Amino acid sequence: MIYRALTRMSGPAAKLYLWSRVKRGKEDRKRLKERFGHAGQTRPHGLLVWIHAASVGESVSVLPVIGRLQQTHPKLTILMTTGTVTSAKIMAERLPDDVIHQFVPVDLPGAVARFLNHWQPDLALWMESEFWPNLIVATAESGVPMILLNASLSRRSFKSWQRLPTLAKIIMTAFRACLAQSEGVAKRLKILGATNVICAGNLKYAAQPLPAEPEAVRTLEDAFEGRPRWLAASTHAGEEEAAGLAHKILHPRFPNLLTIIAPRHPERGAAIAKQLGELGLSVSRRSGGQLITPSTDIYLADTLGELGVLYKSTAVTFMGGSLVPHGGHNPLEPARLDCAILHGPYTFNFKEPISELLAAGASKSVSDASELAAALAVLLESPEIAHARAAAAKRVGTAAGHILDQVAEEISRHFPSDNT
Repeated sequence: MIYRALTRMSGPAAKLYLWSRVKRGKEDRKRLKERFGHAGQTRPHGLLVWIHAASVGESVSVLPVIGRLQQTHPKLTILMTTGTVTSAKIMAERLPDDVIHQFVPVDLPGAVARFLNHWQPDLALWMESEFWPNLIVATAESGVPMILLNASLSRRSFKSWQRLPTLAKIIMTAFRACLAQSEGVAKRLKILGATNVICAGNLKYAAQPLPAEPEAVRTLEDAFEGRPRWLAASTHAGEEEAAGLAHKILHPRFPNLLTIIAPRHPERGAAIAKQLGELGLSVSRRSGGQLITPSTDIYLADTLGELGVLYKSTAVTFMGGSLVPHGGHNPLEPARLDCAILHGPYTFNFKEPISELLAAGASKSVSDASELAAALAVLLESPEIAHARAAAAKRVGTAAGHILDQVAEEISRHFPSDNT
């Protein structure tokens, strides 16, 4: 395979690239060896299922699968790999204690071989669309059954893979089963050469609510002191400014308003605080332990792992990544925690749940700061409308428990027997 030959020669370049990511905080310096296939711990005896999820969204979505596997196979060892520092931090908080986490090796033949030789998985479950050719092909060639879970393939990615039909077919046929999020994804996978394709639905529907410990929620609500408030969650560059402008539009009408912003990348906290300060807004940063005072306009929740508490402490959430062409973030997370939902027009990463939320009257789309402020005004002035939307959102967010059953049934068909 030409790709394998090319990547075999790119080891030095990969090292330089990863070290540049270390300097930018994108890699964990202490665990960088894992990215080259050097294991961080020994492999336990017995059956081992390897689950790979690229980043935060995918890794959170697979948690119910992990829970089901541990219920049905209590002696099983589960190895979880992810590729980002943020996902590793979230998994450290949310994975069961006996699940092993490692960073996925870079897609170099040597790193892949070291990883597989050490861990020797008995079954591999891959999430969504993380297609690394060397890792996938080497895993399949070693005889490990592979299943693609919650398969996602946008039209843009599909067209890109169509330009590489031979490589696409090699990758797709490595999976013994592909469980697609939707019929559209299933069709695209089949065209690329996948076999045994099943439309199982979106595992994000089957996820448990994000953690929201009652004591933490009460503490935060006490700090809010009953002020009218809303949350802009998982925001990207450009959206914090829109949230700040919406706050300024609303302030004459709601002089005690508190806007909470939880950026998708908390390391941007200082830059966001500076930008909002230049708009004339008073900002308190959660990461620095700054208190909410009567003069605080913006509470900047630039921390990790607290979205559940934030959702539960507010009645209205704007879902970020959607006012800018990022594609949006999972609207079902606030839906499960009693939030009325607003979002921008760019929601192509979550077309199906957004369509269902809109159809149920659980969410509303806005296109700029002015429309955001207008939509917020309705919900802040009429709690009964916010409550009705939140109830509708929760029904959508909790309606698909059968998806996990179908996924678990398909996994069981390929589950190896323990001969140890």
